[in-house]
Amino acid sequence: MSDPVPVDILAIAAHRDDVEQTCGGTLLRMHSLQLRTAILDLTQGEAGTRGSAQERAAEAEEAARILRVAWRGALDIPDGRVENTWENRIKIVGKLRQLRPRVVILPYWQGRHPDHYNSSTLGYEACFLAGLGKIETGDPPFRPFKIVYASLYADVRPSFVVDITACIEERFRALLAYRSQYADQPAGGSLFVPHDEIRERTFSLARHYGLLGGVRYAEPFVQKEAGLVDDLTLLPVASI
Repeated sequence: MSDPVPVDILAIAAHRDDVEQTCGGTLLRMHSLQLRTAILDLTQGEAGTRGSAQERAAEAEEAARILRVAWRGALDIPDGRVENTWENRIKIVGKLRQLRPRVVILPYWQGRHPDHYNSSTLGYEACFLAGLGKIETGDPPFRPFKIVYASLYADVRPSFVVDITACIEERFRALLAYRSQYADQPAGGSLFVPHDEIRERTFSLARHYGLLGGVRYAEPFVQKEAGLVDDLTLLPVASI
């Protein structure tokens, strides 16, 4: 793990390849706007059905290059045992204070995999604790301004979508960097999408959310707080 550098947007996820699945296009889009992005994976993938932690580390590095992130790192929280403990919160607090992102992207707070929804609560509480001055980590206190939740696989209406049309192919290449996960193989055959269907499913989901936002391809997000509008005439997406 290289030394963290200050960024504008940090995506936090349980496993290497979660970000690529849910918000990789958004990170590419933000990079195109000259914003600095980063990824923090909470586990190293040692318990996964496919691939080893070492394989997934190399794949994550390749995917990070494709996504053009300024920094990517992984914590040592046990894979399959992402728990909302004080120790785990403090590990994330340390990275938040070093990276100092204005925006944090977290997994949606409901889902099939406990690591995913536990990462959501864990990440939120770490964002809160990072602003408390009496918690000492060696770096000054810092609290992100905005937290949003990547909701691609959640059965919820998004608060907003991000247009990823211009970077959909790069997003897909970043996902396929995980050859240990997406190449056809006997292990996990009933759980993983067959290789020849990955593109169709990936693009179909992005197309669905793109239609909601009036663009070709998009990724969805949920925010818990109300939005604020200054000028009604500048609201995007036609109603009729």
